[in-house]
Amino acid sequence: MSGILVLEQLLNGLGYGLMLFLLAAGLTLVFGIMDVLNLAHGSLFMAGAYVAAEAHTRTGSFAAAIVIAVAVTVVVALLLEVLLMRRLYTRDHLAQVLATFGVILVADDIVTMAWGPSPVMAPTPAALSGPVNLMDGLPYPAYRLVILVGGMLVALALYLLVNHTRIGMRVRAGASDRPMAELMGVRVGRIFNGVFLLGAALAALAGALMGPIVAVQVGMGEAILIPALVVLVIGGIGSVRGAFVAALLVGVVDTIGRAFVPMLLRATLPPATAADLGPLFAEVAMYALMVIVLIFRPSGLFSARA
Repeated sequence: MSGILVLEQLLNGLGYGLMLFLLAAGLTLVFGIMDVLNLAHGSLFMAGAYVAAEAHTRTGSFAAAIVIAVAVTVVVALLLEVLLMRRLYTRDHLAQVLATFGVILVADDIVTMAWGPSPVMAPTPAALSGPVNLMDGLPYPAYRLVILVGGMLVALALYLLVNHTRIGMRVRAGASDRPMAELMGVRVGRIFNGVFLLGAALAALAGALMGPIVAVQVGMGEAILIPALVVLVIGGIGSVRGAFVAALLVGVVDTIGRAFVPMLLRATLPPATAADLGPLFAEVAMYALMVIVLIFRPSGLFSARA
């Protein structure tokens, strides 16, 4: 196990963690601030990936594909919010789970009818298809570096928006005490609508960026929703800072686990046993991290409700 390999997997884990943050940040804003459990959030991630892949193929511009994917997904989220989510704001979490789970099934069927059941190839931008030499013996894909830098910039922008702007102040006020905020003239309902659309835009951005390095396929939203919920629990309900820290932890632990746990098991166990247990132990790594955190911090690392 070389140091170069460890560093490379660590960078991969950070990139994956930043994409998880984009997804989990929208989820924690919607759930933590609006108290709405939206399982269809992963479907917005899938929509961003599919639309970006299609737009990139047709236009040849990756930047235009990202803009189109975010815009289309926000429009879809607006329709979803107007037609369904507004009816769920005053309902309990069970009703929200059942309704948004139904949205997942409908979204998967729509995607299957539009693009077919087979995975779609999302092209990597030609200018970013080659490696970048970070150091001697460590060529790293340029596109993954763009994901790292882009994820950090979006995380910084979201932090500044929530914590250092008037809009963020109104969002926090509405989440803390909605009746008092409304008496002070804050249009909490309109702000909550904006929060929902912001979460959708972040999910679409994550899907568009992840498309070239993962399989763009039906059900990809449900697959990444599970790690995003783990991030939500570890970071703390409603905390953007917690979602950022937890996403990086989960991304690194999951990536390192999948890369090195099977390797370590092959060194100590018979090959057949290691082949069976390696993927299982690697998948359990992020859940073990969640259990450890909850033992010492039951409300999460930085719970906004604590």
